[in-house]
Amino acid sequence: MVRRRRSGLNFGRRKRKVNVSAVREVLTWTAEILITLMIAFTLVYFVGLRTGVVGQSMAGTLEGGTEILVNRFIYKVTNPQPNDIIVFLPNGNEKSHYYVKRVIAVPGDTVQIRDGAVFVNGKPFPEEIQTADIEDPGLAEEELVLGDDEFFVLGDNRNNSEDSRYANIGNIKKEYIVGKAWFIVSPWGDMGFL
Repeated sequence: MVRRRRSGLNFGRRKRKVNVSAVREVLTWTAEILITLMIAFTLVYFVGLRTGVVGQSMAGTLEGGTEILVNRFIYKVTNPQPNDIIVFLPNGNEKSHYYVKRVIAVPGDTVQIRDGAVFVNGKPFPEEIQTADIEDPGLAEEELVLGDDEFFVLGDNRNNSEDSRYANIGNIKKEYIVGKAWFIVSPWGDMGFL
């Protein structure tokens, strides 16, 4: 006699056992991947802006074509300080390339360029770099008083820089500052923190 299998439900069949260790391993991998993706997103969103230096206005510190990373988070919790190298859009113009300059004066300061030197609040600006005497003081020939959200910036190559001395750039409002330049990505030989 041949037994035939009937179609339909078979309640006599054994249930398969779930491999708990395999499920645990899959869940662990999934959690690790999600955490890695969240960390990567956070880094890219807050720190991951990569831009290039255009022109020779920062020569000596950053040459034209140098690629840098910008920390976009730091100025959400603090304000730029003198000698910080910032990245900004001139007058908030989103169609312009990013400008990279050094902060010279902060809100409430007075700035003047006389005899080729920069004076902030009546005292010589403490330069962290070697700079040439400024040939054209521009708007800073007369003493400038910065507003509550304005920053005065100069390029390190002072005689070849379009910066706050000129009306088309002027004082930089905080809202136009993208972030702080903090790491050189390329060229490889210059790679490192600023």
